[in-house]
Amino acid sequence: MRFVFQFLLAIGLLPAVQAQTVAPDELVKSVTDEVIEIIKKDPDIQAGNPRKAAQLIQEKVLPHFNFTRMTALAMGPNWRKATPEQRQMLVEEFKTLLVRTYSTALTNYRNQTIEYKPLRMKPEDTEVTVNALVRQPGAESVTIDYRMAKAEDGWKVYDVVVGGVSLVTTYRETFNTEVRNAGIEGLIKSLSEKNRQLAGNA
Repeated sequence: MRFVFQFLLAIGLLPAVQAQTVAPDELVKSVTDEVIEIIKKDPDIQAGNPRKAAQLIQEKVLPHFNFTRMTALAMGPNWRKATPEQRQMLVEEFKTLLVRTYSTALTNYRNQTIEYKPLRMKPEDTEVTVNALVRQPGAESVTIDYRMAKAEDGWKVYDVVVGGVSLVTTYRETFNTEVRNAGIEGLIKSLSEKNRQLAGNA
C-alpha cells in the first residue's frame, strides 16, 4: 500500500493553475501546499472517502496530465495497431483507472514533506524532468521524477517515476500481456471491467 501511495502522492500534489509561462518546477510546487491543506482540512478524505478524493484529483490533477501520450507510451508498439476509436477508449479507460485506483490512496497522506532539486533546463527545452524527494515520518525518503513536456496550454506530465519505477513502464507490461492474450479489444474490456469493479467498491 505504501508503494501505491507514492504514485498517488506523485500525481496528487500537482497544481491546477493556468499559467503557461510558469517554469515546470514552479508549476509543480506552486499549489502543492494548497492541495495538502485541502487534504488536511477535509474530514471526508481523511476518513477514506474515495469519491471526495477522486473529485480532488479530477479538479487538481487531470488538467496537467497528457493522458494520450501516457497511454501511447504504456501501450508501446501496440498503440500503432489501435484504431482511432480504440485509442480514444483506451485513453479514457486508462485515465479512469488511475483516478479510481489512487483516489483511495490519497486518504493515506500523513504529514509528508517534499523537497525539490534545482531544475536543469535550457530556455529552448520542451521536455524536462522535475526531481523531488518525499520525506515521510518514520519511513525512508522516496524520490519522485516528473517527466514533463511543454504543450500549447502549459507543461504536462506524461510519466511519473517513483523510487526509480516508471508508472508508464509498470502498466506497459500488463497492457502487452492483455493485448497478446486477447487483443486490443480484450485490453479495453479488461480496463472497463476493472473500472466498474473499483466503482462498485467505492
